[in-house]
Amino acid sequence: MRACGHLARVIAGAVLLAGPLFPSLARAQVPDLESSPLAADAARTTVEGNTFIAPAGWRVAVRGPATILEAPEGGSHIALVDVRGGDADAAVAAAWAAYRPDAKWPLKVANDMSDREGWHHVRSYSYQTSPNERREVSATTLEAGGVWTVAIYDMADAVGEKRGGQVSLIYGRLLPRGYTRESFAGKTAARLDARRIAELTKFVDEGRQQLGVPGVAWGLVQDGKVVYSGGSGVRELGGSVPVDGNTLFMIASNTKALSTLMLAKLVEGGKLTWETPVTRLLPSFRLGDSATASRVLVKHLVCACTGLPRQDLEWLFQFRDATPASTMATLGTIQPTSSFGELFQYSNLLAGAAGFVGGHVVFPGLELGAAYDRAMQTLVLDPLGMRSTTLDFARALRGNHASPHAPDVDGKPAHAVMEANYAIVSLRPAGGAWSSVNDMLRYVQMELADGRLPDGTRYIAPGPLLARRAPQVSMSKDATYGMGLMVDARYGVPVVHHGGDMIGFHSDMIWLPESGVGAVILTNADAGDILRGAFRRKLLEVLFDGRPEADANVAASAKMFFEQVAAERKLLTVPAEAAEAARLAPHYANDALGEIA
Repeated sequence: MRACGHLARVIAGAVLLAGPLFPSLARAQVPDLESSPLAADAARTTVEGNTFIAPAGWRVAVRGPATILEAPEGGSHIALVDVRGGDADAAVAAAWAAYRPDAKWPLKVANDMSDREGWHHVRSYSYQTSPNERREVSATTLEAGGVWTVAIYDMADAVGEKRGGQVSLIYGRLLPRGYTRESFAGKTAARLDARRIAELTKFVDEGRQQLGVPGVAWGLVQDGKVVYSGGSGVRELGGSVPVDGNTLFMIASNTKALSTLMLAKLVEGGKLTWETPVTRLLPSFRLGDSATASRVLVKHLVCACTGLPRQDLEWLFQFRDATPASTMATLGTIQPTSSFGELFQYSNLLAGAAGFVGGHVVFPGLELGAAYDRAMQTLVLDPLGMRSTTLDFARALRGNHASPHAPDVDGKPAHAVMEANYAIVSLRPAGGAWSSVNDMLRYVQMELADGRLPDGTRYIAPGPLLARRAPQVSMSKDATYGMGLMVDARYGVPVVHHGGDMIGFHSDMIWLPESGVGAVILTNADAGDILRGAFRRKLLEVLFDGRPEADANVAASAKMFFEQVAAERKLLTVPAEAAEAARLAPHYANDALGEIA
């Protein structure tokens, strides 16, 4: 799970880092747009013929070289500006002149990125203003055939978070004129022999070192068998104990798929259906909107499609005395911001509720957390032979486990604040499990075998298992979210996966149902988020002899990551000035976030 929203947007596989924008300029110099919002997603082109998709509900205008899209809320825009000649810096200057000539915020940092999908000279620009403005802005240059396209992101934080799937729709299909994306459709996956495994090993180890990640564990499955399981680096910075296939990491939001697997077992056993109203199973279930709560079915708890905003900060700030019951009560304060199935809006609170509801169905006499823990142990972990996997932090920390890491204020690798990860305990069905590569590979083997265990024993029927992959909401043109699982067909073959992110722990599990191949990667540093994302692309390159992009992407992203940290460091005074610190209130109270001393 992600502890808070990223200041990032995906553009042709790259990361766009953003900074806030003056809200007083939000409507300045923006042209009149089409009178009616788009009724459906629509294929469009920029002025120079580069292709993209405009989302339903947005309005579009063309002014000179700029194609401008406005979100339904108004005042939040994405501009695609075509510029001929010059270099990246000149293209950005021309793009701002065409889109918002009055904008005058300072550049925080600019970073070169790797070429991809027909684009060259990719460069990102991040701008700095006050966080109080609650707005993000960035620009990214892309060049193809002597023409620059500058993508400008200029959106309120709340709108960007709510419409992240639609933003990905725009950027994910922004391709050069006449370009055809690489596709592996119809191709047979190569045998993961010693040479190909060595290529992946080199990628993981070099990426780990470039990103300053102390340890990475990873493994591969092909045709029902584990073909590799191992590790690179160490369990803890400054230590010498290596990471291996049995080292426990927090798997964060990968826990969601295990929780929905528990629900699938209940569906198979006739205890509930995906269509059962949640209030019938747990009458105390509440949302801020009672009408919405009455319509929530079991599948809606884990589909990221119910219309509830993320609102993670409540449970992150109040976790010290939190319980599953109090965390569930927080749901009763949240109002939907979109309609059922309209937008991809990720909700850790709803996913947590899904696990607790399932546990309550099996063990109604137990406290919600204890019921969930027992249901997971008896219905998922024990049958799959995941003997090391645990929801018990104390047990995990007593054994072979990795410690979390993050850059310190100066960008140097350091131990992360592990205490903050305890926030997930009261919401553990959404992201509280610890697991190893070997245990997670057993889970992936079962998924690839449509519910059979490695010895051929039927664990679960295909129907309830595969229902979790069925699309519930669109994440982009090529990706959908099911129930705790994503399916991405960006390169012509369906890739089922889910990522997991907590402080200092970033992971991914991946499988290609049509190819019989799966993988798991677990990392113990915040920069591991970059590595685990690029690993999916690298796996496809190795399996299908694809264009080599992943290595360059990691190298460029690593440089960008640390340059961004350095740019933020320039804004800080460490230690804080005593006179400024003395002006802070000794006690702060907020209805949503609780109390801070």
